[in-house]
Order: sequence, then C-alpha cells, then structure tokens
Amino acid sequence: MSNEKFSTDTLRLDCAAEAEKIIDVLREVVLRRFKKRGVVVALSGGIDSSVVGSLCVRAFGKGRVFGLLMPEKDSAPETLELSRLISDHLEIATACEDITGILESVGCYRRRDEAIKRVVPQYGPGYKCKIVLPSVLEDKRYRIFSVVVQSPEGEQTKVRLTPSAYLQIVAATNFKQRTRKMLEYYHADRLNYATTGTPNRQEYDQGFFVKLGDGAADIKPIAHLYKTQVYKMAEFLDVPREICDRPPTTDTYSMQQSQEEFFFCVPYDKMDLCLYGKNHSVSAQDVGDAAGLTAEQVERVYRDIEAKRNATGYLHTRPVLVEKVEEIHIYPELRS
Repeated sequence: MSNEKFSTDTLRLDCAAEAEKIIDVLREVVLRRFKKRGVVVALSGGIDSSVVGSLCVRAFGKGRVFGLLMPEKDSAPETLELSRLISDHLEIATACEDITGILESVGCYRRRDEAIKRVVPQYGPGYKCKIVLPSVLEDKRYRIFSVVVQSPEGEQTKVRLTPSAYLQIVAATNFKQRTRKMLEYYHADRLNYATTGTPNRQEYDQGFFVKLGDGAADIKPIAHLYKTQVYKMAEFLDVPREICDRPPTTDTYSMQQSQEEFFFCVPYDKMDLCLYGKNHSVSAQDVGDAAGLTAEQVERVYRDIEAKRNATGYLHTRPVLVEKVEEIHIYPELRS
C-alpha cells in the first residue's frame, strides 16, 4: 500500500488498459498455447458472464464466441431473458439447453427435497426453497445454514439445517453446475473451442463455485477483478443496462436469493473493500471508515474470509499424484 488513504477509490480501474491486457492473454492462451479456434461462454444473464462474453468477442470476434444458455425449472424468468439480451447484443451464435430433464434423471430435485423434508416435514409439491446464512455483520454467533421454504399459499418457514441435511441439499444442488459444465465441454469439443470460467475475485478467492462444475474451465479471464471492478468493466464494455442493474444472485434455488444471504453475508461493495484490505494488510479501522462499518465488523469479515479460504482451499487443487510423472509437461506459467 502507498501512503494514499484507503477508500473506495483504492479499487479504481483503468478499464481500457485492463481490457487490453485480458484480451492479449485470451488470445495467447486460447489460440497459441491451447491451439483452439474460439471459446464457449455460459451466459447466465449476470454481470460476470456478460463481461467475459464481451471481452471474448473483442479478443476473437463474434464468429468465434459461442454462447450457451442453460436454464432449468428453478431458474428465475429473467435469467433466460437477460441471457438472450447479452447474446443478441454481442451478436454471437448460441444454443439453449434446458437442463431440467437431465437434473430430474439423476435425482437432483428428489434428493434435495428428501433432505429438506427431514427438517420441514410439510415440504412438498408446490413449495419453493432456498438456504441462507446469518449476516456476519449483525451476528457474532457461530453461523449455521437454515432452509427457508414457502408454501403454495405464500407462507414462509425458516428452520436451521442439520449437518446431514445441509450437505445433501448442497450435494444435490451441485448437479446443476456440473451438468452445465458437461454441456459446455460438449460444445467446446465439437467446435474445437476452449471453455471459459466466469468467477470474479470474490468468488474465486472464497471458493464460491462447485469443483468440476462452474469451477472447471480452460481460462478464467476475470478471476483477478474485484466485483466492483467487474461492474466498471461492464460499463466500459457497454453491457446492457438491464444486466448491470440486476442484483447479484445465485439463481440456484426456486426462491429468489442473493449471493449475500447465501454465501458472502456482506454486500458485494463492502466485501470488496474488506477482501482488498485483508489482502493488503489494511487495518480494520481504515477499512471500516471506507466501508461504513465498525472495526469490529471488519475483523469479523476478516475472520470469515480466512475461514472460507481454509474450508474451500481444496476446491482449487488438482488431483494429487503419489509420484510426479516427469514426462508430462505443463506450461510453466500455468502451474499455479
């Protein structure tokens, strides 16, 4: 850190220079190292995938970017609408693969619902659901996931999850991300394209992805950018306003759910400042002054950041070998 006072301006970004850097890396990795013809981008209608799609079009041209839309029965109606909006805006070829049938065939919904019924016996057809965490800013207690269910009549019930019920719900839900990635690689293989990952720095750092699901990709162009920087990049790239105005969402459960209540427990702009502060050894007081938080709240966020890193570190690991196979050469700059 320089002597400059820590503030929201600390995360300011030269979008033109950053876009050029990302585009250069995309071309080098995809075309020259991997020797692929283009890229597949899974479009969710969210800010991250829209920015990745826009950068890829600038890198390869619209004729070498393939957009994949993969809704399922729990997806919000605007997900498909906004996904089509960005693909039309970019003028790229797309395919829409409704994954509901695949998920039903492997028991995704059935397995999830079995776990919910163990803690909410009345849960059944017509009900909606989501899982949530208490805010790290407002609650000093040990935070445990709860399930929220909504009856067909609109009545909501919130029940703390047992460890086994929580793990089964997450395990069943992970079918969604892994199914989508399977289809991404199908289209990438048939086109001789590379697959792209769309996590921002918050998601990549904190393990907000599914291993061998949305965590799998050949290249992740914006994993180094903080969420607020991704929004600035979206403005620079002329991403449609409707997408820029959409709040960050998981779009995973049938009830509307923000990323904040499901995982981060802090608004994304405050989380960016806390994560940057943690990464650069900024005092909790200085981060709190910039983010509108108390030093105690920032310390709690710092502890939560470290706890998530410890819990999700294995998501970043490659398969472990008993002995190194010397004959297999990996690009030195891609080893980490």
